[in-house]
Amino acid sequence: MTEALTEVLGGARARGGLFHRAVLAPPWGVRVQDGTPLSVACMMRGEGWVRHSEDPEPVRMVPGDVVVLRGPAPYVLADDPATEPGLLIQPGDCCTTPDGQDMCEELALGVRTWGRDPDDPVVLLSGNYQLHGDLSARLLDVLPPVLVLREGEWDAALLPLVATEIVKDAPGQQMVLDRLLDLLLVSVLRAWFARPEAWAPAWYRAQSDPVVGVALRLLHEQPGHGWTVAGLAAKAGVSRAALARRFTELVGEPPMAYLARWRIDLAARLLREPGATLGAVARRVGYADGFALSTAFKRLRGVSPSAYRAQLAPDTAPR
Repeated sequence: MTEALTEVLGGARARGGLFHRAVLAPPWGVRVQDGTPLSVACMMRGEGWVRHSEDPEPVRMVPGDVVVLRGPAPYVLADDPATEPGLLIQPGDCCTTPDGQDMCEELALGVRTWGRDPDDPVVLLSGNYQLHGDLSARLLDVLPPVLVLREGEWDAALLPLVATEIVKDAPGQQMVLDRLLDLLLVSVLRAWFARPEAWAPAWYRAQSDPVVGVALRLLHEQPGHGWTVAGLAAKAGVSRAALARRFTELVGEPPMAYLARWRIDLAARLLREPGATLGAVARRVGYADGFALSTAFKRLRGVSPSAYRAQLAPDTAPR
């Protein structure tokens, strides 16, 4: 049951991800409204609470806990669920008071660290993805607003490494932090999916079905093949109608709709590779040419491949 999960998590690749180390003393409250697609917060010392605008229940955090927060909706980190935020994190990594006063310089405590006193009792680490293109759309679609794992439920041994690297200012440090953000997210999500009581997306649960699981594995292993429902049904050993009905029931969408979205997810990932041409990417994911891929890409992603690539880092943008 790992093929689809591996592919989906493989789409997480931060570029220019932001990491912070906050040192805080009660009462404290921070409203994060920077519009980023996904954030990860870890408590290193002390405790606090998370309130997400799309989840009515506040979540308590203690050392070793990790919380994944789905954007772009805002959320609040605070010492108590009732504490009103005194600081706002705005787009562009700008920290202000509620009335708009810039606090970045006043709260600077060192490399990627902010607060008023380095000896304050609470230390909170956070990291976020800056671009939606750094994450699989299929992954973002299935994440809850707030996902929390306690210290014993995931590989919390990563936290000391993250804490050490956040405060370094060395050559290539942004690349190190980007890969740590990816590793942190993958570690958390893998542990979350593995929990017996956890809610898992339909496409993940469906992999254990003897019919639909076969079809899913074929689509993931050979996305560029000219699949039809009839062809998939023959491989799965059932009728076309039976596969279409069961696939839609278990996965939540018909086989060809699933394949179309999966191909575009893969195309988005391939478009990040330096020197990749639209035609070559189209052929790898099952489209006749760049025009056909562009049409499908814009329909499903809302932007053309060229507009998508314009968001990427300079070394992956089209030449």
